Amino acid sequence: MRMMYRDYSKRGLDILLSLVVLFITLPILAVSIIGLAVQNRGTPFFFQKRPGRQQHPFFIIKLKTMTDAKDPQGNLLPDAMRITALGKVIRKLSIDELPQLINVLKGDMSLIGPRPLLFKYVPLYSKEQNRRHEVRPGITGWAQVNGRNSISWTKKFELDVYYVDNVSFLLDMHIFWLTILKILKREGVNQSEMTPMQPFNGHN
Repeated sequence: MRMMYRDYSKRGLDILLSLVVLFITLPILAVSIIGLAVQNRGTPFFFQKRPGRQQHPFFIIKLKTMTDAKDPQGNLLPDAMRITALGKVIRKLSIDELPQLINVLKGDMSLIGPRPLLFKYVPLYSKEQNRRHEVRPGITGWAQVNGRNSISWTKKFELDVYYVDNVSFLLDMHIFWLTILKILKREGVNQSEMTPMQPFNGHN
């Protein structure tokens, strides 16, 4: 039963819920896109290549909440210096994640699953940690509702693999509900606004 849900029913539920959430949040998303388009000179979206299921590459879509400001050497300034006032509000409300519903509809992602990280981390994973790619990555996941950026990378990957081994309709609904509660309470978004999650180095 659990395998049938993972391999068949989960995809249908992703499509249905994504369309519902898009319809409900469309006014908020539209206002955010317009505001960011003005702020970022016509560029409201951010695209980045990420590894999906079986490490298949795709471009994740997010709202662009930071500028491209650079130092005199041409390097991007730290995130905390580039995020805009509007970007802070959009991030606090998790509105920047909404365009990923397009990724879900395309089949790149699922609503629930391990968060897709950067390709540069792939060579650093242990064999067990790499199992997080056995399922489609998600907009939210078991690690996100159990600490997100406040827990270590090691713990986060343990939670990701737990999800891979235990994916089910009940677990997905539990994660979906906890995600809504955290958004409403504005919990677990970052370690702090000035200290985002540190890059994974293969050990932490």
